Amino acid sequence: MNIINKEEMVQTCETERLFIRTLSLDDVPELTTILSDPEVMKYSIRGVCDEAATRRFIEWCLKSYASHSIGPLALVEKVSGKLIGFCGVGTEEVNGVEEIGLGYRLAKQYWSKGLASEAVQAVLNDAFSQKQLSSVVAIIEPENIASLKVAEKAGFATFNTLEFHGRPVRLYRLTSQQWSTPQNYAVIATSI
Repeated sequence: MNIINKEEMVQTCETERLFIRTLSLDDVPELTTILSDPEVMKYSIRGVCDEAATRRFIEWCLKSYASHSIGPLALVEKVSGKLIGFCGVGTEEVNGVEEIGLGYRLAKQYWSKGLASEAVQAVLNDAFSQKQLSSVVAIIEPENIASLKVAEKAGFATFNTLEFHGRPVRLYRLTSQQWSTPQNYAVIATSI
């Protein structure tokens, strides 16, 4: 496997406040700080991640970039240059079917600032416009109110209830046709 270092990271898009780029193993320390916070990981099937788990997650991301040209991406705050979390789409097995699932995590100090919505809009724009994906799912526990709001703001409207890794969840689906409706033309993200 080719390991991506800082010199080889690829910026995929940006928003008003964020650079969105591929992750690299150089991100392990900063991302571990974020993913080791129990509040950040409360609704994660992985649970709290130590450095080894974060390294495995980034290695999975690197494999996903190579095999599918998609995966969770680093969110870097433009003003500070600091890694504040990740957002992206990647493969996810749901009830025996491979789906393209949306995932994101932000450091707690960046919550309630609209950054998750900003990142999700950019990632979905790239997924549908550049990667030509036909649909993306969001798997969210009903108690995760903040995440439900982010998904609904991005256009995820209807859901099915199912069990995922032993937890009751809502499975939302957004199609490329739904994404291309006029409400999403105002996306401020620009693909690079």
